[in-house]
Amino acid sequence: MIRLATYDDLEAIMSIYAIAKKYMKDNGNHQQWAGEYPNVKILKSDIDKKELFVFEKDHVVHAVFAFIIGIDDTYLTIKEGSWLNNEVYGTIHRIASDGKIKGIFHKTLDYCKSQIDNIRIDTHQDNHTMQHLILKNGFKTCGIIYTHDGSERLAYQYKKED
Repeated sequence: MIRLATYDDLEAIMSIYAIAKKYMKDNGNHQQWAGEYPNVKILKSDIDKKELFVFEKDHVVHAVFAFIIGIDDTYLTIKEGSWLNNEVYGTIHRIASDGKIKGIFHKTLDYCKSQIDNIRIDTHQDNHTMQHLILKNGFKTCGIIYTHDGSERLAYQYKKED
């Protein structure tokens, strides 16, 4: 079940991000989510804005993601390509899992598609697992965007075919 995250979920969420950070580091992605990112301040803000979600099974939180419908200012400029369209879109950010449930990305995407059929996502060039999942699930490579700290990310977009 996917539901809005609450402050009561923060301990489980931080544990999931610790697992994800270790997985990324163990698989050659040493720069994405370095240091304290994502931190509790960001997560509380997402919760307050009703933009942070968890995947829960048997009352245990197994995954987390932010989903924001509307303009993402880091997506305003795209290099070495272009977005598929300029329609209203949803953005998936900071998706992570504890690795205990298969198909989390697909379940997350199904939930997001039920909200809007135009979705954007980005990931670090060293995050090969996420790149594979993104492309496997129907996203198209669009170009390169830059995060607030200036780091480069590969940008993708999914648009339901008419």
